[in-house]
Amino acid sequence: MNDSKSRRLRDRPSGPATLISEGCKIAGVITGAGDFLISGEVDGDCDLAGTLTLARNGLWSGTIKASNVIVAGHVEGDIVAMGKVEITSTAKITGTVTGEAIAVAEGAIVEGVMRTTGQSEPQEFVEKRERE
Repeated sequence: MNDSKSRRLRDRPSGPATLISEGCKIAGVITGAGDFLISGEVDGDCDLAGTLTLARNGLWSGTIKASNVIVAGHVEGDIVAMGKVEITSTAKITGTVTGEAIAVAEGAIVEGVMRTTGQSEPQEFVEKRERE
């Protein structure tokens, strides 16, 4: 399958993700490989080899370190991605966002600094999906 530069992280086919569902609260450090989908609440840090997706109702307090990060929920802490960061229109981030490339949808709130480690500047996009 062709993974062109315009293809969004969420649109790529991958295996099943580890799910922390709404109503679930995790406190501590999360490590592992593979994709993670967080709809609940996490109070702690992570170091993941894979894509972390924080859903619209998700809340993360702490540092997120992952290969790629998609944020639709609320983050209180820093985000460090080795690859791409996608910040959707429903996201609210308080902290530093670092990634090779950063895409920010209209309506997103980022209270902090964005740093790209790659050649490109942060990009803006319009979220065309009605539901996460």
